[in-house]
Amino acid sequence: MLPLKTKDRPIVRALLAAGCCARCVLRFCCIGLQSAYRQTYEDLASELHAFVSDEEGDKPSDGAKQERPEDPPCKKARLETEQGDAEDGDGAGGTQPQPETDVDTAVSSTVCVVCLGVLQHYCDKTFAKKVSEVVTAEDYQFDSLVLSVSLPAQLSVREHSTWLLVKKQVREKGVCLGKDDVIQVKEAFKWIMNDLVSRELGVPVLAKSLFEVSVGFTHPETDGDCHFLATTCSDCFKPAKNKLSVFTRMAVVKALEKISEENFRRRFPCPPSRPSTGCAAQDVQCLHVSVFVAGRYNKFSRTLPQTPWVIDGERRMESSVEELITAPLLSSFRSEGFNFCSSGREDVDVRTLGNGRPFAVELLNPHRAQFSRAEMHQLQEAINSSSELIRVRDLQIVTRDAVAHMKEGEEDKTKSYGALIWTQRPIEKDDIEFINNIKELRIAQKTPLRVLHRRPLAVRQRLIHTMAASFLDAHHFHLNLRTQAGTYIKEFVHGDFGRTKPNLCELMNADTDILELDVESVDVDWPPAVED
Repeated sequence: MLPLKTKDRPIVRALLAAGCCARCVLRFCCIGLQSAYRQTYEDLASELHAFVSDEEGDKPSDGAKQERPEDPPCKKARLETEQGDAEDGDGAGGTQPQPETDVDTAVSSTVCVVCLGVLQHYCDKTFAKKVSEVVTAEDYQFDSLVLSVSLPAQLSVREHSTWLLVKKQVREKGVCLGKDDVIQVKEAFKWIMNDLVSRELGVPVLAKSLFEVSVGFTHPETDGDCHFLATTCSDCFKPAKNKLSVFTRMAVVKALEKISEENFRRRFPCPPSRPSTGCAAQDVQCLHVSVFVAGRYNKFSRTLPQTPWVIDGERRMESSVEELITAPLLSSFRSEGFNFCSSGREDVDVRTLGNGRPFAVELLNPHRAQFSRAEMHQLQEAINSSSELIRVRDLQIVTRDAVAHMKEGEEDKTKSYGALIWTQRPIEKDDIEFINNIKELRIAQKTPLRVLHRRPLAVRQRLIHTMAASFLDAHHFHLNLRTQAGTYIKEFVHGDFGRTKPNLCELMNADTDILELDVESVDVDWPPAVED
């Protein structure tokens, strides 16, 4: 039996006369008993019919004798006397509740004036099955899900209008009804559908989950319901990127908070006008939160860029480190896209040796998200066997927060390099021995000319912690450097037309250039090493 009380009877009658569906009647009566909403719509309508048809109007029905044990505290009607309520008035746009109509007609054959049919036609096993079939066809791996629902913004306007109608009814009884006490359409929808979808898919539907199933509704017939708010609360409606309309739900709610009751009644009917059609369900959307995969990579080629190299729409290199790593990941995780990041980057002609460079890949909307350590090792081997140009190690799934550690204090880290240096004038061993004694050399680097097209012009202070030189012949020597991360090594060697000071040319009093450069180590202790 419905937990309705004698005091609810005039409210129920007014709502039914206004064209509210059975479940919206429960919402505005602040019924928080979830099982009441889960009844079939026919049974619920029948009970409401019996409730309002009770001839003993002053005597509570059997069901009304019960208290509401499951009403959440924030959803109960406040029974204290209302004080300071806004003045009542029926403006030009308002209408008085219509005369009582046949209850069966009011609750079944017409489209609800508030939810526009969402709680009438989309809260049953049939719709739950349709949603579940779409989810199953998408072939995701998941052990729970969260069900979200997107409603037309005009529902908020119609909700407000109906609340004002009910507010008048309860005020006449000396009762105060807060708008927050009314059960929201989304909440009622989930109370019903969560259980039905859970049974169809065989997994729990939770308040939070890594896997989201979204159901959306539209109602073109009433799209204009919100438009009057733009003239009264214009500051609430501003164009935004990726928004097809300024009348978003949040903007409408904000406007409704600002407009006075009197002004609202003048511009919008209370109760709302009756629609001729119900809401249409949009395509069911599935989305899994991103999965992050991290590791370290070595690059053994001097003709391989880190990311795809495209200039003026023309591709310059056949592949890239990014593509060689992500192609197997996209396939295995069945992801719809990715974002690649790393701890710094090397030029196309620079190798990365030693323990490699840390990297992370964000895999967008993966259809498979769970991999064992053995499976991740197999995936690592698949990447390594696909090309001789790169090699990855320590491949593992990490959290989003963990990825941030890779970038934290990046310029405070150190990196080690090995370079083959050419000198214009002939040199001997004695000419380069002084280099070994240079410690903590501070240099100022103006943004190099070669990267000025993609980095802002600035002068960056960098430290070269140590250098060690090994004589090869009269015009060549090998130089090892340990520097602050972010140091431009090539520019330090040749000076970049004086944009780096001091530079190796000045130190040696000779023109120098760099022929080969290798990254020997990136001193970032991340991600954790994975045992083979």
